[in-house]
Amino acid sequence: MSWKDRKKVLFIDRDGVIVREQQVDSYDRIEYIPYVFRALGEIVSRTDYLLVMVSNQDGVGTRAFTYDGFAGPAERIFSTLSGEGIVFDEILIDLSMPEDGLSTRKPGTAMIDRYRSDDYDMEHSFMIGDRLTDMMLARSMGCRGFLLSDDKMDIPDDLASVIAMKCSSWLDIASYLVDDGSLLHRSADVGRRTKETDISLSVDLDGTGEGRIVTGIGFLDHMLDQVVRHSRIDAHGEVHGDTFVDFHHTTEDTALALGEAVRKALGDKRGIERYGFEMVTMDDTVASAAIDFSGRPELMWDASFTMDRIGDFPTELVRHFFRSFTAAAGCNLYLSALPDGDSHHTAEALFKAFARAMRKAVRRIPGDARVASTKGVL
Repeated sequence: MSWKDRKKVLFIDRDGVIVREQQVDSYDRIEYIPYVFRALGEIVSRTDYLLVMVSNQDGVGTRAFTYDGFAGPAERIFSTLSGEGIVFDEILIDLSMPEDGLSTRKPGTAMIDRYRSDDYDMEHSFMIGDRLTDMMLARSMGCRGFLLSDDKMDIPDDLASVIAMKCSSWLDIASYLVDDGSLLHRSADVGRRTKETDISLSVDLDGTGEGRIVTGIGFLDHMLDQVVRHSRIDAHGEVHGDTFVDFHHTTEDTALALGEAVRKALGDKRGIERYGFEMVTMDDTVASAAIDFSGRPELMWDASFTMDRIGDFPTELVRHFFRSFTAAAGCNLYLSALPDGDSHHTAEALFKAFARAMRKAVRRIPGDARVASTKGVL
């Protein structure tokens, strides 16, 4: 057989890779790993890898893990994947316990030894797993591995060359295998320290709207909660500022850190919508937001407040927050709100509209790796 005709294989673990690492013995314990459907969908549609499941399921058939408890959820997992066009060429599951010492248990290769034949290209095949034993299996098979884990672990020297990538997202694996940088998981960490503030902040543009940025300013924290929830951008941050002076420095630097993190996470902005618009009504006011991640900072503001303060938070700092964000993120941002509304409602509607517009602007266009500009760069 010609080397061009040899088949490449992705050996894929199940628990910790397809579904959460736990004993899946009921349907309500099936929790899929984020982005597994999207990533595998891209891999299946854009590459010619065979998919082979290689999994240990400790003690199936015992009282603690009955076969019926295992079989139903397992069938559901694979039928769901199949419904998304993700079909495994072979499903190999070892049901023994570690103390049995069987060679079918990873890192033993007995379940997949037949793939060592000349029909398969192990040099360009991969094992995808969440444990070092998976990488040991890859080494024994003569292929390489993706270590899918956000845990910090010491990589033995004899496995370092086997691991093609250690990552915490399926999107990074898909990007590697498809050779498409626009699929990379988009996240960034920012640290900002001055004499006035000390900030550590992280964002994940491909998140689900989880996390919290704590500034020590109650109203600002409340507004940032709206940004996280409505943008569906995961964000975690801790801000220590000189609030004993006033809230200006903390508000400004928090916005600068958030803008910088979003800009870094966007990278070269390939494949994003770039533009976003949203209108949010909140009781006695309506706010609108339009955003363009153009690389050029500009804030256009058409909103006012009926009060100088919301609690102890100066309303003038709302505008300053958005001006600081645009400066660091490199975006055009237009914000407006009907006049004479309750000041709390006006501010909250503005933050929500901003968040939802940003959610649209950073959204990826499936299958499009171009920059949304005739210049070719943003």
